[in-house]
Amino acid sequence: MKRIPLTLLLALAILAGCSSPATESNKKESPSTSALVSEQVVAQNALQPQVEKERKGDLLPPPVPADAVAAGAVPMKKTSGALGRSVASEAMPASAPVSAWNRESYNAGRENGFINAGRDPLSTFSIDVDTAGYANVRRFVTGGHLPPVGAVRIEEMINYFSYDYPAPSGSEPFSLTAEVGPSPFHSDYRLVRIGLKARDLAKHQLPPSNLVFLIDVSGSMQDANKLPLLKEAMTLLVRQLGERDRVAIVVYAGTDRVVLPPTPGNRQEEILRAINQLQSGGSTHASSGIRTAYQLARQGFMATGNNRIVLASDGDFNVGVTSRDELQRLVEQERRGGVYLTVLGFGMGNYHDDTMEILADKGNGNYAYIDSLLEAKKVMVKELSGTLFALAGDVKIQVEFNPSRVGAYRLIGYENRALADEDFRDDRKDAGEIGVGHRVTALYELIPAGHASIPELDPLKYQAAKKAPAKTSEELMTVKLRYKPLRADSSRLISLPVNDATAGKPSADFRFAAAVAGYGMLLSHSEHLGTFTWEQCLEMVRSGRGADVEGYRAELYRLVEASQLLAQQQGQPPVVQPETRPQPLFR
Repeated sequence: MKRIPLTLLLALAILAGCSSPATESNKKESPSTSALVSEQVVAQNALQPQVEKERKGDLLPPPVPADAVAAGAVPMKKTSGALGRSVASEAMPASAPVSAWNRESYNAGRENGFINAGRDPLSTFSIDVDTAGYANVRRFVTGGHLPPVGAVRIEEMINYFSYDYPAPSGSEPFSLTAEVGPSPFHSDYRLVRIGLKARDLAKHQLPPSNLVFLIDVSGSMQDANKLPLLKEAMTLLVRQLGERDRVAIVVYAGTDRVVLPPTPGNRQEEILRAINQLQSGGSTHASSGIRTAYQLARQGFMATGNNRIVLASDGDFNVGVTSRDELQRLVEQERRGGVYLTVLGFGMGNYHDDTMEILADKGNGNYAYIDSLLEAKKVMVKELSGTLFALAGDVKIQVEFNPSRVGAYRLIGYENRALADEDFRDDRKDAGEIGVGHRVTALYELIPAGHASIPELDPLKYQAAKKAPAKTSEELMTVKLRYKPLRADSSRLISLPVNDATAGKPSADFRFAAAVAGYGMLLSHSEHLGTFTWEQCLEMVRSGRGADVEGYRAELYRLVEASQLLAQQQGQPPVVQPETRPQPLFR
């Protein structure tokens, strides 16, 4: 009787011994020095880390996060075979395993609907110069996945690209333009493109900068596409500074500390040495670092200079103030001292886009996502003036529609930038900042007056219904813009009447901006797509490519093509094909 338990124990010991070498070999397996390392949490009897191999410099986006699925995202599927190669190209091997560990978070996707212009002729919103939405979408698609719906912010996708708007003239810091053409989504609707161009300044005209780099060095930042890429990005920025500028560096993990006191910008080797010595480890006490960074910025405040904090993180805050509401209140309180905030997002898997976006929006700043060294160069070098130097604050747009010409209207994008109509004249209400040389684009889709598709409303009980005025004006609408010059408390007004000029073909910029909007609507499964298809989107990107000196528009063509293949692979229902045949990419 006593031998039976002993036999069982011996058998179990032998089995454990046989299985242990394989387990240890898995633990000891390490990627090559050119590999990116991502963690995968496997829920079995115990939690064991696994290491995946990826090629250097390439990103493997995670599957749809739980938050995004709740917001209505389509579940992702792994690419394979020819499709995997066509979508990911060199971004990942076609047979690479997809990490199951993922805590990315995004705000729930919302979409503006059509509004009856007779009942509500005013549309008011804050401008948005962020570009993170497009770079993040690109990261997903090049890795072989469609993005979650919450990651698709159409206004940020449109504003990622430059458009040929006229330079400001006279004393105004902005030019305001509009163009009207046919809607690609509904054949009998109209589309209006509003363009804003901020005055550009030569480098010697820019004010000196008081910069504080606030860098996340917590344990979540150890991957190659986080802290190592962040160091390279910051190096590009430091190379643009001069002796009039001052730079300080604050890092945070479990606690925060100052690793570089305010230092002249021409002492670049000293600044770069402090950056290169940064190592990751520990928890993420972001709120403590934010307070220290603002305190340091106030100590070196330049009354006529550019005072700005550059926050670089994955947004995974887990110590101190961690809720978005509390972080919002913290940043709103700190911004009152005249210090701006630029937010740079890095990484994947545990990326918290919702947190990063709210920090930029409430901190009087802008938000970019850095998925590669090329994107870092675009943000930190090519667009440095717009990224770091504000030209005006609290920039708001209000459009008044003529009900005799417009039956209903829909603003495409800007859902999280909506303002009450009363906020337009209220200089106490916060709105977006615009940087030197920035361009801002907004699109409205219009339903003509008298059209059968105009949203119907119940009759009013306490006031008589207003009849649409006679068509005595050719104007579709009037665009009004308010802004505050730097360090001013009162806003100034610019207005532009817009007529429906039907003659002539829409410009290449008009077609391209409409194509970007359509791409975002396809990704987010918009209910306002009408007859718009993937093929039509590709054709409009092609015909609207223009000069494309930097090649960004050509890149969009490849992303749309890859997204179409991914949508087909994931079983999304095909859209009715248009009658016209696509033309060659380059004419």
